Order: sequence, then structure tokens, then C-alpha cells
Amino acid sequence: MTASILRQQLAEPGMIIAPGAYDGIGARLIEQAGFGAVYMTGAGTSAALGYPDFGLLTMSEMVANAAAMANAISVPLIADADTGYGNELNVTRTVREYEARGVAAIHIEDQVSPKRCGHLDGKQVISREEFVSKITAAVEARRGTDFVIIARTDARAMHNLDEAIWRANAALDAGADVAFVEALQSLEEVVVVPLRVRGPCLLNIVPGGRTPVYDLRQVEDMGYKMVLLPGLMLKAAIEAGDAALAALKASHMAPSATESVAEVFRRFGADEWDALRTRFNAGAAMGR
Repeated sequence: MTASILRQQLAEPGMIIAPGAYDGIGARLIEQAGFGAVYMTGAGTSAALGYPDFGLLTMSEMVANAAAMANAISVPLIADADTGYGNELNVTRTVREYEARGVAAIHIEDQVSPKRCGHLDGKQVISREEFVSKITAAVEARRGTDFVIIARTDARAMHNLDEAIWRANAALDAGADVAFVEALQSLEEVVVVPLRVRGPCLLNIVPGGRTPVYDLRQVEDMGYKMVLLPGLMLKAAIEAGDAALAALKASHMAPSATESVAEVFRRFGADEWDALRTRFNAGAAMGR
């Protein structure tokens, strides 16, 4: 299971870099580029279904996308699980559904539902007690000990950094494996979090967002164990798509190919499926 691979990565030296994707194509490209983990972005998943990241997707929609992405790769998938989609009972089901689909880790946050993108204004957070209770439920719900629970707090925006750090430490005390303080607002805050949080820390880097960090080597030197780049494939797809469509509209020329159709399919397992078909056909021929 990929959850055990992620557990091993957390125990080893170095920082886990998980570029974000919103479908199986992006997930496969990230794996083929040599990254050891993939992140399923909730914002990208929402956009792929035609919605902004305003908490409009259901747990079932998010789990279905996570299942497809996890099935497309052999490296761990870390997935957005928003607020856990309700109270402690809903969180329990959420953990079990993601875990059953082969996801290696999820993060659950302390926003009031319906949530908003962590880098937008207008967020609200639940009480300390309710957040810790939901993290406790998530920890107890997992079937296997390898499944990783990441506790995300958005309290920096609604309260202050001290409150966010208190919640991160309380979540770790409740059994969470990684602490995720969202939308830090300065380089000084980014530096402080791994110094004051008593456990592995995750940093989320969103282009155009609140957190002003770009050099991942710097992030690792600060002591972070994991970094997410949720908008990477979404941004690339939007920019490349806009450019391709503008070129088509201006020139009325079909684009040339850099890879053949066969080469494209080979990146998604065509050789393995062809070999399987050849083996079955050979067996059928021998049985005649």
C-alpha cells in the first residue's frame, strides 16, 4: 500500500514535495517526472467540475476523484478532505472512504462548512474543542496505522498565529501525524511555525496566495517535512489551454504533434495492456 511508502518517506531525512493535480493525467505526469508523492487539490477538483473552491463539492465527489487519481499512480496520493464533511461521525466515514480507495493521506481543516479556499477572505473557523474532537475521530477511524492524518488549521486568518500554532499542537497531541498551518502571511511566520509546532509540519504554496515563499530548498532548511504545490498542474493547464486556443482561433491551423498517438498512450500503460492482451490471445490459441 502507498500509505506505508508515505510513512517511510516521513521517517526518512528530507522533505516530501507533492505537486498538485486534479485528475489522473496530471497525477501520472507528476509521477513520471520523478516526484515521490502527488497531491489531489480540492480547488482543482472543484474547478474540473466547473465550480469555484467554495465548499460546493460533496464527500462522494471528492472521494471519487481521489480514487481515480490513486489508481493512476504507484506513488502515494495525499488528498484534500476539506472539513471532513460534517461532524465527528461524518469525519469517521470520510477517513474510511478515502482509505478504502488507496489514498495514502488526507488533510482535514477547522473551517466552518461550507469552507472557502484557504487563501481567500471570508473564512470562519470552528472552536478549538470541535477541531480537536474531529481530529481525534479521524485518527480513530482509520483501519490501518499507516494511513496519514494531516491536521490543517485556518485560524491564522481569523484569529492570529498564536492561535493557529496552539491548534496545530493540539491536533498533534490528539494523534495527527502532520500539522498544516494554512495561509501564513509573511516569511517570518513561515520560519516560526516549525520552530513552535511540536511535530512534522506541512507548508502549502499557492501562486498568488498569502504565503510568500518560492524556493523549496529554503523551505526544507526551515524544517518543513512536506510541501504542497496545489495549483501547479491547474495553472499549467489553464495557461497552456488559453495559449493553444488563442493560436487556433488566430491561425485556423491544427496544432502539430510533438508525440505520436501511440507514444501518448504508452505514457498511460499501453505497453502493459498490449502485453496482457497478447498473453490472453496466445493462451486462447493454444487451447483450440
